[in-house]
Amino acid sequence: MKKQYTISINEKRCKKCGICVAFCPKNVFEININTVPRVTAPDACIGCNWCYLRCPEIAIFVEKREAV
Repeated sequence: MKKQYTISINEKRCKKCGICVAFCPKNVFEININTVPRVTAPDACIGCNWCYLRCPEIAIFVEKREAV
């Protein structure tokens, strides 16, 4: 089974800084000016947690799940 990840963003905590977008090696996110990042390619996530580790507000979470 392929490992996949669920990415969630706490919109109330997010400062819309774009750090998660900048550090993601697989371009999982998309952001526009003054918007919360959107997960546009969830299947590309490799679970590296760079987005979580770099988020200054701890507004993003990556959870491992098993694909069926």
